Amino acid sequence: MKHLISLGLVAMMAAAPSFAAGDAEAGKAKAAICAACHGANGIAAIPGYPNLAGQNPQYIVSALKAYKNGERTSAQAAIMKPQATMLSDADMENLAAYFAQMK
Repeated sequence: MKHLISLGLVAMMAAAPSFAAGDAEAGKAKAAICAACHGANGIAAIPGYPNLAGQNPQYIVSALKAYKNGERTSAQAAIMKPQATMLSDADMENLAAYFAQMK
């Protein structure tokens, strides 16, 4: 029985990172500039740009931090680095929560 409870706790802890830690409403307020390339509904308006609607929130945060830190050097990095540089960690979490909850 103890092993079953322990297994359940481990499963819950493993699932916890899949929930967005940010505030989706605050993210919505910050997302206006994102709409120019990623679409007002999170579906990219420009071919080759990623859709953000329904995206994994950890991926969004990780990508934004990588752009901000200069770890991403793709063609989009020239556009994304200045955008990401203006964001705090909380802003990134909020944006991730907002886009993750979109269908």
